[in-house]
Amino acid sequence: MAQITIDGITKEYSQGITFEEIAKEHQPRFKDMIALVLENKKIRELHKKAEKDCELSFLTIRDSIGHKTYVRTGLMILVKAINDVLGEDRVSRVKIEFAIGQGYYCKVIMDEKLTQDHVGAIGQRMRELVEKDLPITKKSYPKDQAIELFRNHKMYNKEKLFRYRRSSFVNVYCLDGYYDYYYGYMLPSTGYLKYFDVLHYEDGIMLLLPGSEDPTKLNYFTPMDKLFHTLMTSCRWGEMMGIESVGDLNNSIRDGLLGDMILVQEALQERRIGEIAREIVQRGNVKFVLIAGPSSSGKTTFSHRLSIQLRTYGLIPHPIALDDYFINREDTPKDADGNYDFECLEAIDIKKFNEDMNRLLAGEAVELPQYNFKLGKREYHGNIKKLGPEDVLVIEGIHGLNPFTTASMPDESKFKIYISALTSLNIDDHNRIPTTDGRLLRRIVRDARTRGNSAKRTIAMWPSVRRGEENYIFPFQESADAMFNSALIYELAVLKQYVEPLLFGIEIGEPEYYEAKRLLKFLEYFQGIDSQNVPANSICREFIGGSYFHV
Repeated sequence: MAQITIDGITKEYSQGITFEEIAKEHQPRFKDMIALVLENKKIRELHKKAEKDCELSFLTIRDSIGHKTYVRTGLMILVKAINDVLGEDRVSRVKIEFAIGQGYYCKVIMDEKLTQDHVGAIGQRMRELVEKDLPITKKSYPKDQAIELFRNHKMYNKEKLFRYRRSSFVNVYCLDGYYDYYYGYMLPSTGYLKYFDVLHYEDGIMLLLPGSEDPTKLNYFTPMDKLFHTLMTSCRWGEMMGIESVGDLNNSIRDGLLGDMILVQEALQERRIGEIAREIVQRGNVKFVLIAGPSSSGKTTFSHRLSIQLRTYGLIPHPIALDDYFINREDTPKDADGNYDFECLEAIDIKKFNEDMNRLLAGEAVELPQYNFKLGKREYHGNIKKLGPEDVLVIEGIHGLNPFTTASMPDESKFKIYISALTSLNIDDHNRIPTTDGRLLRRIVRDARTRGNSAKRTIAMWPSVRRGEENYIFPFQESADAMFNSALIYELAVLKQYVEPLLFGIEIGEPEYYEAKRLLKFLEYFQGIDSQNVPANSICREFIGGSYFHV
């Protein structure tokens, strides 16, 4: 018998009982479905067995790790259904490209065009698999056997990925004869996928799943055409460079192609910045270029590089950071947990900002503030601006697209730009890299370097940051006149060296430990590279340091 303690109460269970059986006993106590357990503070999947005395607690699909497990399971069932309906012999490749809202876009590559009828049949097959409540099993294979297994199933991205794996074994999941590798945990059976929908979108499939805020609610899918086409452009860049997955990136590093790869990626971004500058000039009468995007998108560097491009057209740009209009820290509103809410619009002195901008527009000389993040205070150091006929204000900040931010400024004088680090690089075809992971790693590195924040503090703040983005940024992204993807195909290999020591500083038992451990495991896929080849004007420099610009 095993002595298992849950919420301070110890009970005897048969040795070898699965955590799933224990979870079912305690499920009525939880509003949301249990996805994982913590056995002596270590994450375990529900199919695992209790072999010894332990302390147990539960993670639901509302928890970040539990929600990721739900999404991962949904994606595996989707790929399985695609192969069942279309036939593995007819499908040359299934690729989970990216997420749009609560939808996950999947591209199916085969000889014929994917139709609505195909997608309808795939959705029906998913529902059949869920209704059958089929087990999802896990087995550890020697690395060479795993490579051969995936090669036989035409999963060549996984073959490339495992060449660089240091471990001698690979955990492989199996669902009704379908084998796959997934980065992270999995639910024990298909029956757990209670909420999902499948849509035909553009040339592929959109799998809709609930968000973690309300994991029982499936929101109606709203197409975001500008965001979709921006993401697809980045995917085409990756295809053109021959780097669509981490395995491709590692091969490029191994083959000594790093220098050219960095130069091509930076040139592609510079070309896009030049295109946006031309659009601004062709619009005419633009006085306010508003740049907005979520945290760690590289807004500051982008604003400087855009300003340089605008100068080539004879304009005189003036970069301004909305962050410099933060109210003093002690006056910042607090969220429901009693923490400072730096993401809300009320954290910005909107009245003062509008006064200053309108005075500049009127031709007055204005002293602009600078925010001291270490002291949490707005300061003035003689930065005086006065605008002439060719001057343009390049304003960047997370609230730049919110109409309330620039309510007193004439709409015809605004050009709105949405920027985000929209990661198009995948671990492999079925394991995407969430955009939020790339931005979180950027922020950990930057905050440690410029704000004296530990990785623990940055990770602890991240949920609040994400809530702010959902409330104050993403609702306005499709209103932008132009979009820019700041993600660099090589940057995670650079960030690896900077962020790993910071993440290792988080101790087991701390609430942020599980997220730090997940990120460290994720970074193991990458071959690290030195930052010496990263140009001084690169967006990457905003985070690792050494930028040509004052960022």
